Amino acid sequence: MEDHFYDSEMKLMELVWEQEPVSAKALSLLAEERIGWNKNTTYTVLKKLVAKGRVERSEPGFMCRSLISREAVQQQEARGLLERFFGGSKKALFSALLEDESTTPEELDALKRMIEEH
Repeated sequence: MEDHFYDSEMKLMELVWEQEPVSAKALSLLAEERIGWNKNTTYTVLKKLVAKGRVERSEPGFMCRSLISREAVQQQEARGLLERFFGGSKKALFSALLEDESTTPEELDALKRMIEEH
């Protein structure tokens, strides 16, 4: 399985996770409503997700369900972000978060608690 998720794949995965099991037709209608995609775009992205082993499509009704959890994807993408932008250093990532002036005191307290509980 390819590691990285493209933005378009993540958008469709969010709909799958939210609605599964869901028909491909229902997905295309949801994607049109929420993302502004036409049916062809949805089916193209869905086909890529199936080929990459992230979604299973079965009969009857081309029912779709995820083959990877949201939590697994979050961990996978976080590891990729850590490697790409911070050289694998969690310390550098936390430093960037702490230096960000938009980080609220509540968020900082939550981060501190997570570290202490870990």
